[in-house]
Amino acid sequence: MNNKFWFFGSKLNTGLLLVLIILMVIAIRIMLRNEKEYFGVFQKPAPVVTVDQSQQPIPKDGLLGDKDDLISFSIWPNTKVHGIVSYRGVIKGGYFFEANIGINILDLNKKALKRSNARSTTDWTIDPVSFEGNIDFTGLPKGSAYFEIHNDNASGLPANDKSVLIPIIIE
Repeated sequence: MNNKFWFFGSKLNTGLLLVLIILMVIAIRIMLRNEKEYFGVFQKPAPVVTVDQSQQPIPKDGLLGDKDDLISFSIWPNTKVHGIVSYRGVIKGGYFFEANIGINILDLNKKALKRSNARSTTDWTIDPVSFEGNIDFTGLPKGSAYFEIHNDNASGLPANDKSVLIPIIIE
């Protein structure tokens, strides 16, 4: 038998050497991928920005719609927003269905740029109701817009629609 192809004359050592080479190739690929992420080749998710002014009543100046329904909200009128924004608030007057409330970002013509929803954090059948959520402003046109809190109108009847519009500035 010809031993020149065997590492130290053993099939076991040759097998271990091949496994070691495969593992090194995998490790190098992982390191290169992490290096690309480190240098920004892969796009990282936008950081979550938390704006917390929800402990104080929201100023009603600048709000549109059923503004008296909004008790407190963490994004005040004309707040500058970007990335992923975490928000929370308290609203009264039957905005929820199955613990959901509609959240939309509208342009100045009140056309939807993004549709989302938030969840109640308290019993949604008892008035008023606390809610919270996150929304990503990445990729939306920069400039003035509205953050709309819209009731989850299960009936679909326009007469039952209610909303509060908060002017914001997308950066």
